[in-house]
Amino acid sequence: MATPASVAAPVGQKRFATQDRLVALDAFRGATMALMVLVNDPGDGRHVYAPLQHAEWNGWTPTDMVFPSFVWIVGVALTLSLARRLAAGVSRGVLFRQAFRRAVILYLLGLAVYAAPAFNPSTQRLLGVLQRIAICYLAAVAIYLTTKLRGQILWLIGLLAGYWILMAFAPVPGYGAGRLDVEGNLAHYVDRLLLGAHNYHSTKTWDPEGVVSTLPAIATALFGILCGQLLRMKKTLAERVARMLILGVILIAAGEICNIWLPINKKLWTTSFSLFMAGMDFVILGAFLWLVDGLNHKKIVKPLVIMGLNPITIYMISELLDEALGISGLHHTIYNAVFAPLASPINASLLWALAYTALMFLVAWVMYRRGWVVRV
Repeated sequence: MATPASVAAPVGQKRFATQDRLVALDAFRGATMALMVLVNDPGDGRHVYAPLQHAEWNGWTPTDMVFPSFVWIVGVALTLSLARRLAAGVSRGVLFRQAFRRAVILYLLGLAVYAAPAFNPSTQRLLGVLQRIAICYLAAVAIYLTTKLRGQILWLIGLLAGYWILMAFAPVPGYGAGRLDVEGNLAHYVDRLLLGAHNYHSTKTWDPEGVVSTLPAIATALFGILCGQLLRMKKTLAERVARMLILGVILIAAGEICNIWLPINKKLWTTSFSLFMAGMDFVILGAFLWLVDGLNHKKIVKPLVIMGLNPITIYMISELLDEALGISGLHHTIYNAVFAPLASPINASLLWALAYTALMFLVAWVMYRRGWVVRV
């Protein structure tokens, strides 16, 4: 599962001014948001095209790009936002207190998603998608406010190298060190030990957004901070885009090289995964930046911008509505009556997903027309 992150302003509704926003970033966020809804909500989970499913273990698919992209976007957005506020004279203490408050709200929203429909404290999932974003956001804010660029790079290297060392050399009772299979890896062991019954319900004994693997996820947010620092440089658009593309290609290559020893794996959020996905994000945002600002194609990306303006709201609606449809039996009824007769099972399932994504776009469009941006 993947989810949006929009954590640069207090909770509430406000009129937005397009000129105050980085349109290319909103477009990238919207594209990621649309892909998230598409892959999370198939008509029939037994019939889904391979690119719209997560990799079973090692390797990656386009679906595996969704979550790290949101975490990376958090880093970019907080850099641009905090830099403006620091320049306006807001103290670091105030900024951190506000960030802490927002992280707590985001974490609680994550708990609410997994608590529905029947809250059970004994098995309530403590970690998850929104919870990981909350933790990464708060950690990234703390690092950004207390370090300069060199310190941020050192933190990034330390997190990725430290996680690699832990996964490669920390012994797991009953399995030994260096195991990267589902059962024998360190992250699984720590989740089973610390979270117990509060793990992801589909796995029971470990969480794909677990304790130890949150470390390299924080590094993903720090990669976003580096991109934000690059965007703030007093360089021409062409120079900034070129640097983004070059850095992106280097990170993709580094991820592929590291994949030889520590496989690209979203569920473990391996060091190679963090490097590779950050590289993809640099390249994609660079392309969006050139398309929007370089070639001035704002109208082309307008639907994506609309989809990216209220990501948390759209995510919560999409998740809770999907649960409601499943519990009530309406999903099964509507799917079999409307979509199943139209095509083969796998294409009917895709048609449902596309229709559901269109419905979420309609919600986003209504909010856009009313001038609402609901943010945490």
